[in-house]
Amino acid sequence: MVRRGIPVLFLVCFSCGVMAQQADFNLLVTRYIQQFKEIAVKEMMVYRVPASITLAQGIIESSAGTSRLAMEANNHFGIKCHKEWKGDTFYQDDDEKQECFRKYVDPVESFRDHSYFLTLRDRYKGLFELDVTDYQGWARGLKAAGYATDPTYADKLIKMIQTYSLNTYDNADFASAFGDSFQLIEDVKGREAWLSSFIVVGEGANGRHIYENNRLQLTISRKGDNLDKIGRDFDISPKKLADYNDMGASSTVKPGQMIYLESKRRKAAASSHVVKEKETLFMISQMYGIKLKMLYKRNDIPVGVEPPKGRLLQLR
Repeated sequence: MVRRGIPVLFLVCFSCGVMAQQADFNLLVTRYIQQFKEIAVKEMMVYRVPASITLAQGIIESSAGTSRLAMEANNHFGIKCHKEWKGDTFYQDDDEKQECFRKYVDPVESFRDHSYFLTLRDRYKGLFELDVTDYQGWARGLKAAGYATDPTYADKLIKMIQTYSLNTYDNADFASAFGDSFQLIEDVKGREAWLSSFIVVGEGANGRHIYENNRLQLTISRKGDNLDKIGRDFDISPKKLADYNDMGASSTVKPGQMIYLESKRRKAAASSHVVKEKETLFMISQMYGIKLKMLYKRNDIPVGVEPPKGRLLQLR
């Protein structure tokens, strides 16, 4: 029943206004996801913060990129200065009047600092013991650790993730994380067998990341790389790099290729692998960090012969 004194037309118009606002917000969120999903996935691959959590926090904290803090300071996560911050600052009212917030050159810097912020603080350390796909555990853990004062913060994160299916990005493959530079190179696409342990363990010269796979250190080649250039950055001879990776000394190195910095192992962590279309034994040996000659020997395959799609390979 409509209360006396409130015209039906007013209620209809009010309802239309609310629906229009929701539609506008949905559009903003969709655009935000498209703009920042690859950055969120890349941060997940490097720092193990779920992409769904990063995106949901960014959407909530920045009102899908429309808040004053996001637009004027490129700060998408509401991170305040704290005593260790030496960069540019931005002041606005929050819990108190004119609080100090970090100001960034661009949003990408904000996303990276968000990863640093979580990984470098002891109060968030327990979150990294959770599975990267456990977004609900992460949401509740962030609230419990005091990331936000809002008592419903965890519920808001979970609802945002579920409403926009952000958790699908937590299962992204390596190529989707580095696709902006590596253009979906075949030999690093969809490697679920090692994705969970593919984390940064160190750095070489010129900002090169060192990753770990099958308890082996490796790096990822960049555009314009060759074995000589990579070798100089890690003080390893091109010949050794070629031997480690079952390559010739003059082999062409593609952007996005896995380059091991030590000799691959005789066995993989996984026990077997089913050959997919267009996969080669070299690609599989790189994927699992296993010597190419051991793949041939263990599976009674003549050197130079490639197994057909669907063939079950023994890896150990």
